[in-house]
Amino acid sequence: MTFNQYQNLAIRTANKNLPYREAVANFSMGLTGEAGETVDYIKKCLYHGHKMDCDVVEKEIGDVLWYIAVLSDTLGIDLELVADKNINKLRERYPEGFDEEKSVKRP
Repeated sequence: MTFNQYQNLAIRTANKNLPYREAVANFSMGLTGEAGETVDYIKKCLYHGHKMDCDVVEKEIGDVLWYIAVLSDTLGIDLELVADKNINKLRERYPEGFDEEKSVKRP
């Protein structure tokens, strides 16, 4: 599945009755909320003795992806273009792959 295919399928389940500003706010808040749930779960596994269940993490990441897709759609942003631009930025920054020294010296 491509990012655009995912985005098109994801927006089918988004509340399209919200006014633009409310939709942007709702999906932004949902994104940060789901990212927070992901981090909170990992925190519990790392520091509170919970056993890591990658299925739980996968579901949380899926929720983050859904909010990214619907927020992007609301803003008129093509998710596949976002992915392409991000990879190109990273290739330019780290042409040979991640480099700790280049990361530290990054402006």
